[in-house]
This record gives sequence, C-alpha cells and structure tokens, in this order.
Amino acid sequence: MADRSVTAEQAEQAEKLEKLRAAMEKVAAEGGEPIIDADAEAVKAPIRSRALRLLDQRARSREELRGRLAENEEWPPAAIGEVLDDLTASGLLDDAHFAHEWVRQRHAARGKSRMVLDRELADKGIAPHLRAEALEQITDADESHIARALAAKKAGTISSPPTDRAARDRDLRRVVGVLARRGFAQGMSMVIAREALDARYDELGAR
Repeated sequence: MADRSVTAEQAEQAEKLEKLRAAMEKVAAEGGEPIIDADAEAVKAPIRSRALRLLDQRARSREELRGRLAENEEWPPAAIGEVLDDLTASGLLDDAHFAHEWVRQRHAARGKSRMVLDRELADKGIAPHLRAEALEQITDADESHIARALAAKKAGTISSPPTDRAARDRDLRRVVGVLARRGFAQGMSMVIAREALDARYDELGAR
C-alpha cells in the first residue's frame, strides 16, 4: 500500500512539472525566444531531482527545502531559487498549505499549544501572516480541551494520595510542568492542573 501511494505521488509531481515545463516552452516560443536554456536546465536538473526526493519523504516549507538544497555548496543559490520558484508555481511547494497541515496534525496528535506551533512554523521560515492564518484553526476551547486531557493523563499517574502540603505541591509542579512544556499559558495551566489533581484525589479518596 505504501509503495503504491508513493508512486502515485511521484506521478502527480511529474505531471505537474511537465505541465509547467510545457507552459514555459509555449511562452518562450510565442516570444521568439529559445525554448529552453540547455545550460541552465543542466544546472537545475540535479537540484530539482534532489528537491523532489526530499518532498517525497514529507512536506516541507520553502525555506526548509532551500536550506536542505543549500547543503550542496556546488549548487548556485540563484539556480536553487529558480527550482523553488518552479516547484511553487506547480503547487508542489505551498507554505500556506504546509502551515495549515502542520498546525492541524501537531495540535491534535501531539497536544502542542498555539504558542509552540507558532514558534515551530517561524523556525521553518513561514511568514507571520501565514502562521496567523494556520493558527486560526485552534480556538480557545481547543486549547483548553487539549490542556485538560494532558493534565488528566499526568494526574492519573499518581498512585497514592498526598500526605501533606509538600506532596500536593510536588504533584502540582509535575502536572503544570507537562503543560508548560507544551507551551500553555501559566495561569491557565495552574487552574487546569489543580482541577485535574482534585479529580484524581477524589478517585483516591484523599479529599
């Protein structure tokens, strides 16, 4: 199943690139210019091949892909830029779509907060307005739901009721720490952590 999926994706990418190449040739032909600069194409071919292999592995932002291609110091930055432009024009590189999917997947699957996701997207070179648009998927209710689920899961690992205030504070720090590492606001984290611990203590008969 996985092999067929990859093959289908590669075929789609090849078709898009072929359409792009045909359109470029048509424009050049109508203007009486040479259809293809053979020397330029020779330089871009290995860059394009490497870029497509990287995109086959997983989706990437434009800046992330630029960084990977630039690891080969023999490839001119201008040629890399042209390949990235070609891939963007063909729809194989789309920072808006990349940001949207990054937020959707990592918020649901990994419990990341908006703050952490915004930082991750910034690290991948996504423009501020595209980050803001992608993060609109996450509502305050979504943030609260994820934080409560994480807090309840951590609180559920407590196997015995606290014997004193110091033990309660230790439990609180542990639960708040889980939320802090996901980037949730401190005030909200404290409230949700206390609620999760109170519920757990009730289960343990400690209140």
